[in-house]
Amino acid sequence: MITQSSPELCEAPPRLAVLHGHAPRPPVSRLARVAAKLAAAQREVLLVSPMSGAPGDPVAMFRAIDEANLRRGVRYRMLFPDVARTSAGIARRLGMLARAGAEIRTMPSVPVEALVVDGAVAIVPGEGQGSTAGIAVLRLPSVVGTITELVDRLWPAAVPLVAADPPATAEPAGRDRELLALLSAGCTDESAAAALGVSVRTVRRMVSSLMNRLGARSRFQAGVKAADRGWLPDAAR
Repeated sequence: MITQSSPELCEAPPRLAVLHGHAPRPPVSRLARVAAKLAAAQREVLLVSPMSGAPGDPVAMFRAIDEANLRRGVRYRMLFPDVARTSAGIARRLGMLARAGAEIRTMPSVPVEALVVDGAVAIVPGEGQGSTAGIAVLRLPSVVGTITELVDRLWPAAVPLVAADPPATAEPAGRDRELLALLSAGCTDESAAAALGVSVRTVRRMVSSLMNRLGARSRFQAGVKAADRGWLPDAAR
């Protein structure tokens, strides 16, 4: 005997549902799926991104959830390429997250894109490109462990983004540019301070800020990175 079916046990296929006047339920978006995983975080969110420029960049995607997680004590570790420091929109976003308590570091290049939640779930790009790209949610301990171990190996060599002095613009302007020109010409901090009409302490603070923006651990490295970005006078290149 055929009895009346419960709607929970018997659901018409999408094509039949359309024929019966019921639109199929839209698939859960990539953003919603990742947001749900982030909302469930209890201990740590690990985000590593090469900043490929694809739509739906994780830096911009999860603003409210990231900040809510940080407020309730979830640890954030985020690893990006150095270019994040000098990309104005992303730099401002990362500065906000750093001030909220996220630990953010950068290095010349990042080899993988992944999100790991509580050391138990890894989310990586799936098939497709751009706005049609999907995601793969992986729970295999070997996969999650490999991603986490890779980031743990890269983390000590990456340069912290200082929360107290987040980068705000893509290129230096005004005195920062003048300081770079003076230092690239071989001026000492003292002579640069005299030329700019500021104290030596101010010059050193400005240098520290420029190093943070460039993701440099030393003045020499900062000079190399500034030259690569075209920040130095032509005569110094």
